[in-house]
Amino acid sequence: MNPLQKPALNSVTQRTRFHLDGRSVKLDRRVNAVRGDLADFSLAGILFAPHYAKAEPLHCLSSAAFIREAGAADSRASSQLLPGETFHLLDVTGAWAWGFCDHDGYVGYVERAALGVGALTPTHRITARSAPLFVSPDIKSPVIGALPAGAKIAGGVEGDFIVTDAGAVHSRHLLPIAEHEDDWVTAAEKQLGQPYVWGGRGAGGIDCSGLVQLALGQAGIRVPRDSDLQRDGIGDPLAADAPLQRGDLVFFPGHVGIMTDAANLLHANAFWMSTVIEPLADVVARLASTDADPIIARQRIAL
Repeated sequence: MNPLQKPALNSVTQRTRFHLDGRSVKLDRRVNAVRGDLADFSLAGILFAPHYAKAEPLHCLSSAAFIREAGAADSRASSQLLPGETFHLLDVTGAWAWGFCDHDGYVGYVERAALGVGALTPTHRITARSAPLFVSPDIKSPVIGALPAGAKIAGGVEGDFIVTDAGAVHSRHLLPIAEHEDDWVTAAEKQLGQPYVWGGRGAGGIDCSGLVQLALGQAGIRVPRDSDLQRDGIGDPLAADAPLQRGDLVFFPGHVGIMTDAANLLHANAFWMSTVIEPLADVVARLASTDADPIIARQRIAL
């Protein structure tokens, strides 16, 4: 089963009674919402849980929010919810909401205060690395914040701006929601210089697989969150001696980068603590001290 595809829900009456048979299935809990006491209702016919909950769609408010492994501020971040994105709520404990992200099915905890009621119906998506949010549709008006690439907004056109409840965004910093970037590698290159932040997807920082997911998403291609899921779920494998080209993905243990041409790799990485382009040969040489052949896969994305 594709980790992003959740089992189809039957009617309410069909779901009230069920039984399980056959061998048990071990589900990847990163993309299947199940824990010791509760599971997503869509999993009711697949596994047993003491309780099931039907997901309630909410949306991320103006500030991005980290998805964490546990409901605590000091818990490690595993992903990031961008402004306007939908989060499917299954449970609230104290200040923390548990559920999964709409765009990739990723499961975790997010601060409840970061979520608004209902799913946003977006009209536009941010394409600039950081889009200023103006008080009014005027470039001379005060800037009250910024929205990261990939953020979704809802608003109406006023001159050169899209005006939302939170402020105005210039039209050169976004696209209508139905339109996409022509070149996903160019979308990735807009993140050059972005600090490396584990779990980040572009709001104040980004990590390697977050960069791949964000850039492909800007081209209208939904992909999994983590590098191992991307390695197994997207692209066509390339032979070890196949020439590389722009847009090929190169995978290392726990890491992924994007080829900008036959020789250079674009990646968000902890060595530079930044998003950079550098020769692939330099990356391989740096990692060779711990692994003689650090490249574990090469994938070509067919658009």
